Amino acid sequence: MRTELHRQLTSALTDVRNLGILAHVDAGKTTVTERILYATGTTHKRGEVHDGTTITDFDSQERDRGITIFAAAVSCTWAGHRINLIDTPGHVDFADEVERSLRVLDGAIAVFDAVAGVEPQSESVWRQADRHAVPRIAFVNKLDRAGADLDAAVASIRERLHKVPLVVQLPIGREERFRGVVDLLRMRALVWADGSDTYEEGEVPEELREEAQHRRRLLEETVAELHPAALEEFCARSELSGRTLAGALRDLTRTGEGVVVLCGSAYRNRGVEPLLEAVVAYLPSPLDVPPVRGSLGDAVQERAADPSAPFAALAFKVNATATGRLTYLRVYSGTVRKGETVLDAGARRSERIGRILRVQADRHVDVDMAVAGDIVAVIGPKTARAGATLCAPDAPLVLEPPTVADPVVSVAVEACRSTDTERLMAALVGLVEEDPSLAVRTDSETGQTVLSGMGELHLEVAAEKIRRAHGLDVRVGRPQVAYRETVARGVSGLVYRHVKQDGGAGQFAHVVIDVAPLEATDGEASEDFAFRSAVVGGRVPQEYVRAVEAGCRDALLEGPLGGHPVTGVRVTLTDGATHPKDSSEMAFRTAGRFALREALRSSAMVLLEPVVEVTVTAPDEAVGGVLGDLAARRGRVSGSTARAGAAVITATVPLAELFGYATRLRSRTQGRGTFTTRATGYAPAPASVSR
Repeated sequence: MRTELHRQLTSALTDVRNLGILAHVDAGKTTVTERILYATGTTHKRGEVHDGTTITDFDSQERDRGITIFAAAVSCTWAGHRINLIDTPGHVDFADEVERSLRVLDGAIAVFDAVAGVEPQSESVWRQADRHAVPRIAFVNKLDRAGADLDAAVASIRERLHKVPLVVQLPIGREERFRGVVDLLRMRALVWADGSDTYEEGEVPEELREEAQHRRRLLEETVAELHPAALEEFCARSELSGRTLAGALRDLTRTGEGVVVLCGSAYRNRGVEPLLEAVVAYLPSPLDVPPVRGSLGDAVQERAADPSAPFAALAFKVNATATGRLTYLRVYSGTVRKGETVLDAGARRSERIGRILRVQADRHVDVDMAVAGDIVAVIGPKTARAGATLCAPDAPLVLEPPTVADPVVSVAVEACRSTDTERLMAALVGLVEEDPSLAVRTDSETGQTVLSGMGELHLEVAAEKIRRAHGLDVRVGRPQVAYRETVARGVSGLVYRHVKQDGGAGQFAHVVIDVAPLEATDGEASEDFAFRSAVVGGRVPQEYVRAVEAGCRDALLEGPLGGHPVTGVRVTLTDGATHPKDSSEMAFRTAGRFALREALRSSAMVLLEPVVEVTVTAPDEAVGGVLGDLAARRGRVSGSTARAGAAVITATVPLAELFGYATRLRSRTQGRGTFTTRATGYAPAPASVSR
């Protein structure tokens, strides 16, 4: 009986798709998600972003602002397949939500605006998906808009994302006359009549037949260049069968060598059903992705998507709701049933699974169990946070958690009434549990409570959530950016001798260090700090070398310019000496800390400030004022293109200069200007910047 159940569960995994919707803000991600839910029969009324009736943007702030803020999970079925779908935010301030979602997804739909093509945040989320090796298909949306151009959007995919686009559809009609697509695999026309939610299939229109045959030929040639089996058939027959072409497209999608491109208009409900068919045909099931890797002590283990294997799941999101604390899980192996006890492997704490829920955004359906490949929410775990591994107690395993970006903007927050101070602190702690990209600390100099996050909007949303969810009246200070310090010119041969004798065992450590800037060409710049030992003759034992490195890392927490963290530093331990009795790891750690502090004070230091790439879209008549305002904000314009009566300006601007920019841009463009940002790192700040 159990063997038969296992066979059925494993077989069912081939019909599961775990995917996300990725895109730049306002490309139509949420509308695509809503149309998928409508097409699959999950909802019986089409939700609209502008009406505030969407399923996935259910939070009051999302509906008020008309943007996705929090990643929302939904489940639906299509052609016998269960699709677990996560609608992710498109705004740069909420990129951490995208990161946590990508960590648990097997595939994704990247949505692009047919007018704008690949936009800055589209590129950013694409790179995030690259890091996680998530297979993607592309959907060029809004083909019904004025200026829509599928070929231009496809060209931007090739040029900006450096991917080979495999276009499998040809639009029927342009802009407002867009009414359907030609399926280039089957050479059939799919046409949606006005007001119809389903398409009619027929012959390719006569006026498009030659163009469709030409594009089918280009598709076959491109696929044959990338896929060995397709090349073999193409050389033998000078063409590809539909079956071979479909199989090759599936293989190329899953390896990432190409990206299948479909098109449509989600708002008009045109192109959604073929998109779902492509999801089923090309994106992988949990059985098609490599086994998840985890650690057990120093050993690395792999767990395949097997319902009978030991249970292992990653918590990727935590959300406090009126019904309890929801912990969202991606189950990678094994089976978990409600009422069972699991282990939080990182915290080494047992947790009980009280309920298991199939998620429909803010609605939930109870289920008795979850198996490998499932994305579910559970009620019961009290302390598990995003990134925690829940596993079988008798088979512990720690899965790699999603990376969390360092906050770049901070504000001081305080309760308007002193009696609400404790409630405010509890609310802030809850926020950080739900969103690891937020951080809370107390300023040691002012005593203020400081909330840090990924951007001005991120902090604005967090403060508003405190007001709405907890009924607290809070004051929020002016945002402050997170500065860094780095070495412009280092020092060599700095000697530091740590000697302490106050009765009993003494402390002795003698170190000599060189400090230099860490160049990107060193290949270690991503770590922001590099340490090596050049000591010869064993003058400093290896365990003391490690202690010196730990001490140097301690010293990097506060730089000499203004107490900001120090980055981009290379430290070389060149010499040292020990005492037979008084030397210890603690002594050398202390020596490393004070030696680097002294070296930094003697070095030429530079203050760094976070900078962002800003893309401004403004009407032609307002371009002069926009450029002047960017220059006043210390912006460096890197490009400008014309687009249908408007200009798209790209510039690099210090983050600190962008506070309040939205209001300024609206006033300069009579409300018609928009802008988006993308973090690009740090750059030297001028001497006039406050330290």
